[in-house]
Amino acid sequence: MVRRVRLVYAEPVLADAQDDAEDGSTGLWRAAEAGRPAGADRARVIRGLGGLSVLAGVLVALVALPAMCLTGVGARDAAHWFQSEPEDLDTAGVPQRSRILAADGSTIATFYYENRIDVRIDQVAPIARRAVLAIEDSRFYEHGALDAQGTLRALVSNLDSGQVTQGGSGITQQYVKNLLLTTSQSTEEQRAAKEVTAARKVRELRYAAALERRYSKDEIFARYLNIAYFGGGAYGIEAASRYFFSKSAARLNLPEAALLAGVIRYPYAYDPERRPGAAKDRRDTVIRRMAQLGWITRAEESAALRRPLGLRVHRTPSGCVTSTAPFFCDYVQREILTDPVFGATAKEREKLLKRGGLTIRTTLDRRTQKAAQRAVDRHVPRKNSARKAAAEALVEPGTGEIKGMAVDRRLGSDKERGKTWINFAADASHGSSIGMQAGSTFKAFTLAAALEDDMPFGTRLMAPRAFTPSGFRDCEGRPLKSSERLRNSADGEGGKRFSLVTGTHHSVNTFFLVLEREVGLCETVKMAERLGMRQADGKPMEQYPSFTLGFNQVSPLRLAAAYATFGARGRHCEPIAIKQITDPAGKRLKVPSANCRQVLDKGVADAVNHVLRGVLTKGTARGMGLGRPAAGKTGTVDNFSAAWFAGYTPDLAAAVWVGDPRGGYRHPMTSLCMDGRCYGPVFGATIPAPIWRDSMVGALAGRPASGFHRPPSHYFSKGSGEDRVELPDVRGLEVAEAIAKLRSAGFRARIGAAVESGEYPRGRVAEMSPGPGRAEPGGTVTLRPSKGDDAAPPRTPEPSGPPGPGGPGGPQLPIPTIPPVQRPAD
Repeated sequence: MVRRVRLVYAEPVLADAQDDAEDGSTGLWRAAEAGRPAGADRARVIRGLGGLSVLAGVLVALVALPAMCLTGVGARDAAHWFQSEPEDLDTAGVPQRSRILAADGSTIATFYYENRIDVRIDQVAPIARRAVLAIEDSRFYEHGALDAQGTLRALVSNLDSGQVTQGGSGITQQYVKNLLLTTSQSTEEQRAAKEVTAARKVRELRYAAALERRYSKDEIFARYLNIAYFGGGAYGIEAASRYFFSKSAARLNLPEAALLAGVIRYPYAYDPERRPGAAKDRRDTVIRRMAQLGWITRAEESAALRRPLGLRVHRTPSGCVTSTAPFFCDYVQREILTDPVFGATAKEREKLLKRGGLTIRTTLDRRTQKAAQRAVDRHVPRKNSARKAAAEALVEPGTGEIKGMAVDRRLGSDKERGKTWINFAADASHGSSIGMQAGSTFKAFTLAAALEDDMPFGTRLMAPRAFTPSGFRDCEGRPLKSSERLRNSADGEGGKRFSLVTGTHHSVNTFFLVLEREVGLCETVKMAERLGMRQADGKPMEQYPSFTLGFNQVSPLRLAAAYATFGARGRHCEPIAIKQITDPAGKRLKVPSANCRQVLDKGVADAVNHVLRGVLTKGTARGMGLGRPAAGKTGTVDNFSAAWFAGYTPDLAAAVWVGDPRGGYRHPMTSLCMDGRCYGPVFGATIPAPIWRDSMVGALAGRPASGFHRPPSHYFSKGSGEDRVELPDVRGLEVAEAIAKLRSAGFRARIGAAVESGEYPRGRVAEMSPGPGRAEPGGTVTLRPSKGDDAAPPRTPEPSGPPGPGGPGGPQLPIPTIPPVQRPAD
């Protein structure tokens, strides 16, 4: 018979404490080695071990002895069970932190439940490895899963005292304990991992034996170093080294390594920040132990003991609040938390982000983001006196990549002025914003629908001073009636005819209402949808005659992506923020696609670009050019409740919103004064366009300028669509001189067949078509040179002045000799 032994585990309550560390049992080991008299029961137990052939079986039988006696399980059965491979041993699933990276690889934000960075054993300084081994398990590379020598000594002591006072656990067993606790998925599993029972201890020993068979010593040691808690929210030696010393574990020196090694046993008791005295004493214990083992010299020991702690704490916050691109970061976070591609449930997706150790490479361009944030903050300061807000989204044409996203707020509770959780630049699914009315920026969709219907630039329509909608049908064919009289904005234009070009440049409301009726409301709506537009809440856009005036609530991001389609010559891409995601093993995860496709004929897009370029040179946003080919459209919402500008080059598109988060209709911008600067009524060109210009100039600085393509010629069949100007009379001039004069007046020229003329010398312009008078700029004038006699005097234009010198009836002045002008290159 064997005396029953009551197992009382002298373990700390803290789950992270390494209770069985070598140094913690040194005094007890020495007591056993000193030859303390053993009782008869102890002797009987040890003699009973002689019949076992496997040392592991002996040890587990001894450890599990009380439980086995109670259940009737034999020692040989226990040994067989102990050596079998556990089916429930899973070493995966250890939480690791995820990082969101910009396009250049720099870190935007970090997410974690446990701040952990896994490293290989060769990425930890050798001195740090020796420090941990010295204080935790100096014989780790000499024994197996169970340290026979240490465990037998512990058992002798435990049996003699009648309770478990020593552990003797090595690094492998400590790793197992941490692994079981870290990978617990429920409260029950966590309780089981920490319970003070013989069953838990036996299970840990069995798992340790299995791990020793499965992995090399170096791999087990690396896993231990990566899972252990070091305090300060740092899990694993790499995160701990970066937290306490702002350096990687590969660069740790002796005092730093000893401090971290000493912390492992009781991270809270030896916390270097809160208990520096205790931490230093513990560090010195490790240093002395290393010298005792002969792993450092006495001189190194003495020098290290004199060193201060030398902390350089660097905290790594979790989440987007402190990010340099907080709203873009929040967009990426919501992308992962809401898209089923990252998990079937919200809980699974959150677990993947905060435990999965993901490397999330994004589309964010640091230069673009910096330029956008600077522009937004400059024109609408974060804590401005008028409490207005601004948001901008920037998208790359042809790829859909979001290059920047700026809001003039900090990410946080709106209870604190200058902060908000709402991302005004994004849809509700990615920022909680319900969107904002986009105003006249929607006129571009009506323009695109008209051009797709092959309507020439010179098509002219009467724009009444007021417009009562009639003759409209939605996409279901239902007639839409309204008694509301729609008028033009404060510029007062109306009551005359406009072309597609001039109506767009001046953003005439009633012109676009007439144009929308001409091309069809449904065609306009479908054009916007093809370009990716939908309401910010995800619902389809509402269809009313005032659709072209932009009453639907949308986000800057959607609008920027739509205008990017024009810049990409009709190729639309869904906006994307994530380019690639890899897990800790380097495996790529599936990410949302931009789903790029041609939704608009290239020629139609070229025509849209041609018209919208004039908005920046002669329209509502004149003076807002970039010094390179660019196009755009202003937007002023009814009652000045908000203002927009959307613009683009072939390389970058952006949309800017300025308004009041408290409600634009309750707080309109009719006479805005902000931080000592007054604007009066705010149009799209007042604040949004300057934000756009400053952002684009900064983002594109140093990049070669890309140009737009010339629209197909049939769009010029009714002229350029520009307002008529004076066409100069070039008859009698040398051909090259005539061409230069026409070009300077905004016209194009071509050379026709020569004609008989007795009025003009050979080679001079005899006829021009159309003739002198008022014409649309950009039109083509055909010049026909004379076949006449070289001696014939050239004709000079009839003077319009009164009689006198040089006038009718006055003296004839000699004709000056003008050197020939070379024809300029096309």
